[in-house]
Amino acid sequence: QVQLVESGGGLVQAGGSLRLSCAASGDIFSNYPMGWFRQAPGKEREFVGTITWRTGYTYLPDSVRGRFTVSRDNAKNTVYLQMNSLKPEDTAVYYCAASRRTGRSYYTKVDEYDYWGQGTQVTVSS
Repeated sequence: QVQLVESGGGLVQAGGSLRLSCAASGDIFSNYPMGWFRQAPGKEREFVGTITWRTGYTYLPDSVRGRFTVSRDNAKNTVYLQMNSLKPEDTAVYYCAASRRTGRSYYTKVDEYDYWGQGTQVTVSS
C-alpha cells in the first residue's frame, strides 16, 4: 500500500504562484511514476504532470507546460508541483497519484494510477 498526502493548496490571485507537495509513504517502488491531476467542478479529472522517483524524468501536457513544473525530493519521499502564472481556469482540486506500472516513460490516464491522495483545493481569483 502507498499513502499519499497533498498539501500547499489555497487561494491565490491570477498571475501568482503556488507549490503543492505530495508526501508518499508505504510501499514506494523506486521507479513508480508519480502523477499530478486536477479536477474542476463538473469536469473530468485532468492530467497535469508526472515524474519518476529514480530518474526524475518529467512529462507535462501542453496545457500547463511552461507554467508548471514537477520535481521530487527522494530523501523526503515527496514530489512537488510548482505552479506559476496561475489563471482562474487552473482552479480545481489537485490530486497526487502513484502508479505501479513500468515499461513506458510516462502515464497520463486516470486509470493508469493505482493510489491517490485526498486532494488539495487551488482557487485562482481574477
